[in-house]
Amino acid sequence: MNAVVDLLAGPWEYDFWRRALLVALLSGLVCGVVGTHVVLRGMAFIGDAVAHAVFPGIATAFVLGTNLVIGGAVAGVVTALLIAVVAQNRRLKEDSVIGIFFAAAFGLGIVILSAAPGYGGSLESFLFGSILGISDGDVVSVAVIGAILLLTTGLLNGRLVAATLDREQARAVGLPVFWLDLALYVMVTLAIVISLQAVGNVLVLALLVTPAAAARLLTDRLGVMMLLAPAIGAGGSVLGLYLSYAFDLAAGGLIVLSLTGIFVLCWLFAPRHGLVRRPRRPQSTSDDPVGALVEVKS
Repeated sequence: MNAVVDLLAGPWEYDFWRRALLVALLSGLVCGVVGTHVVLRGMAFIGDAVAHAVFPGIATAFVLGTNLVIGGAVAGVVTALLIAVVAQNRRLKEDSVIGIFFAAAFGLGIVILSAAPGYGGSLESFLFGSILGISDGDVVSVAVIGAILLLTTGLLNGRLVAATLDREQARAVGLPVFWLDLALYVMVTLAIVISLQAVGNVLVLALLVTPAAAARLLTDRLGVMMLLAPAIGAGGSVLGLYLSYAFDLAAGGLIVLSLTGIFVLCWLFAPRHGLVRRPRRPQSTSDDPVGALVEVKS
């Protein structure tokens, strides 16, 4: 029992641990909320694309000696804008447009970075995360951007859901579908940027998609899903951080593995949609997932 108490309380004497825990919580919460819309729209690929699209901004900031987070955010937002504009041409599938700009952005990053000899070790934290090396300034940046994202999601939630369910109907009732797409892309970009230090560029997609996917297995109600996803994201992030402290292993990897473990448990044991599930009851109107989503109005 004492060993468990020591494990839970021991890290709190370190400033770097408290900063890491706060960023892990905020990243998990924000990615859980924003990731709900990503999963509902079936656009997980954009999470991976944007995570790589920030690379030229990171590379440029590194070469110029400026803030890496700001550089990544600018590059990611510009790429998101380009994707949103070009994807309006319905002759092209959205995933094709995302793939084009993802590859182009990553290629540009490589070219820019080739101008900086000896860059590899300096950008290792960008690729794999460095949550235990976060500064007070980083914590403030994550907190401010995270608060803005949560507020924006709350304001646009109903409209984003309407555009997800039926884009043509959303246009018919006067919703600005293009601007809603743009807003979602930018939100995804910023959620990814504030999470890079937690799990890194290689693993950030898991933080965005896995909690929301697990929540999707647990409920048919959008409102409940948007509460469960950030709870799973924050809980899995904290669990991974504690495992990293206990076993002296990479925090980013253990955060992702913790979230994956939670997803697998949901996939197996979710009450209605799990592999090992209870006998199904006759479905009522209130249990219908589409009906539940339609109830959310702009």
